[in-house]
Amino acid sequence: MADVEAHITGTVWKIECKPGDVIAEGDTVAILESMKMEMPVEAEDPGTVKEILCEEGQAVNEGDVLVVLE
Repeated sequence: MADVEAHITGTVWKIECKPGDVIAEGDTVAILESMKMEMPVEAEDPGTVKEILCEEGQAVNEGDVLVVLE
């Protein structure tokens, strides 16, 4: 399994995937907002979305797991 982590501290602006989606390396799985800038969170590994551990509007810290891939 692979985890997709937040690379910055911010707020989850939009979730770009759902459980069961097939994700390729480099695909955007979520968009974070920090300091009025939107920053995509990309998968570092390919896989299928097993679980989404955040929701839109949620504050997250750098290193928090947002999406679990299998």
